[in-house]
Parts: sequence; structure tokens; C-alpha cells
Amino acid sequence: MRLGVLDVGSNTVHLLVVDAHHGAHPWPAHSQKAELRLAERIGRDGNLTKAGADSLVAAVAQAHAAAERLEADDLLAFATSAVRDARNSSRVLKRVREETGVDLQVLSGEAEAILTFLAVRRWFGWSAGRLLVMDIGGGSLELAAGIDEEPDVALSVPLGVGRLTRERLSGDPPSAASVEALREYAEAEVARTAERLLKSGWDRPVATSKTFRTLARLAGAAPSGAGPRAPRRLTRTGLHQVLSFIRRIPSAGLAEIDGVSPGRAHQILAGAVVADATMRMLGIDEVQVCPWALREGVILRRLEVLESR
Repeated sequence: MRLGVLDVGSNTVHLLVVDAHHGAHPWPAHSQKAELRLAERIGRDGNLTKAGADSLVAAVAQAHAAAERLEADDLLAFATSAVRDARNSSRVLKRVREETGVDLQVLSGEAEAILTFLAVRRWFGWSAGRLLVMDIGGGSLELAAGIDEEPDVALSVPLGVGRLTRERLSGDPPSAASVEALREYAEAEVARTAERLLKSGWDRPVATSKTFRTLARLAGAAPSGAGPRAPRRLTRTGLHQVLSFIRRIPSAGLAEIDGVSPGRAHQILAGAVVADATMRMLGIDEVQVCPWALREGVILRRLEVLESR
């Protein structure tokens, strides 16, 4: 069957249409993105701004039209941290439903962690042993660990790159003081969850998300053109070198570096700080980078539901 997955994230609204059936690799048939950076369009009152809501409605309408044009049998539409955390989320979701016909389901942070863990487990298989999965998004950091397809521990921490860039980094490039303050804050937030993760344990630490892929690329990992099967790793040594380099470069300069998306260039420093704090607090020297993440997890779970009927 042909499935459409509409992911309203904190940075992008991403439609992925795949041809899939239970037990098979979901093959992408179409992909389109609209970069809205919703995590940075939350006003001081905690509401998603009118401009942000307007752009969200337009992007969802375009994605819905594309899914219908491509004859998707089902459209799974979900929203994550930016919409979840907005004080006016219920009004925004109602407007999206009324103006586009799309019923956006808001995932909890824990659900994000669980579904991302499922995708990573399927990618690496059972031989990978106990997994630790880290996913840095625009609004939150998801962490999960376990041996099965359902993790023993699934956590969400408010350490997303869009949120932190907006709230805690000042200047372009950010001041040394704000970067140091962010490091201390990130370490303190990860420390709150470290005990549960360390108690669960893991054999293989894995990172996923655009942020981790970009950091790995800056540290020398294979480019996206090498394909999803190319092995990619990120070491703390490589991450330290990247962090020392990018903290002194304005976002316009970062946007010109191969592997950095221009629209996310200003967020990559926050991502590097969070990645370093997470790896340090959990005692991790190296992570493998997985190309599958939340969207693939949603597809896999949907196929399981259809198969059980």
C-alpha cells in the first residue's frame, strides 16, 4: 500500500510518501519539505504566533494536496514538540483541521522516543544487542534504551536546538558566556535522566536526527550522497573539534559549509553543545548514526496495526 506520513516538526513540515507492506522495506516514492522553524515562532506569551500558524496551515494544505495527487491510501499526520508545547496548540490544531481537513495527532515526547527506538531497532536488527538511542530535535531531545522493540526507558528532555537557540544563545556568533551557560544547562538537564538510562545499560549507542547527521558530516563522516547504508560515526573527539570550530563562525558562514543546511545553520552550535553534554554525561565516546528515525517508526507501527486486523 502507499502510505503518506506528514511530520510537523519543530523545524520542518515533512511529507514522506512510501510504498510499503508488512515485513518489507518501506520504499520512498515522494518527499517534500517546508522549513517553518516553528520552535522559533513561539511568542513570549508561549503561543505559536499568527504568522507561524498561517504558515503551518499553508504547509499542511500543500502536503495534503500532494498526498492526494500521489494517491496515498492513508495519511498519518502528527505533530511534535513545537505544536505540543504551544499554549494555543488546541486552537492551532482546530484551525488546521477545519481549513485543511487534516487531523494532526500530537505525539508526546515519550511516544517520539518509543517510535524512534523502534525504527533504530529495525535498522540495526537484534544482533545489535541493547540499544541506547539519542535524537536531537528542534524542540526536545529524546532518549531511549532497551533490548526489545519497545524500550525499557523512554524520555524526553527540553533540549531541542530551535528552543535553545531562541532562548539561550545570544549573538551571531553567540557569546562565549551564553555558550558556557548553555553547556551547564544542558548537562544539568541530561543529569536528571542519566541514572535511569545508565541503570538500563546498552551495548550500542546510536544517534539519529538531522542534527546528529550534520555534526557527523562536519566531523568527517560520509556525505549523504554515499547513501543510507554507508557507515557513519561521531566520536566525542571529533565533536569537540567541530564545536571548537563552529562556535566562532557566524551563521552565514556556517551555511556555506558542505553538509550544513542553510536554514539550520544558526542552530548547529546548540546541537553540538547538547550532543557533547549528552555523550559526556552518559560516558559515551562514540555513537553510530542511524538514517531511520521517527517517521520510519510511525510507518512501521502503522504497518503492524494494519497487519493485525
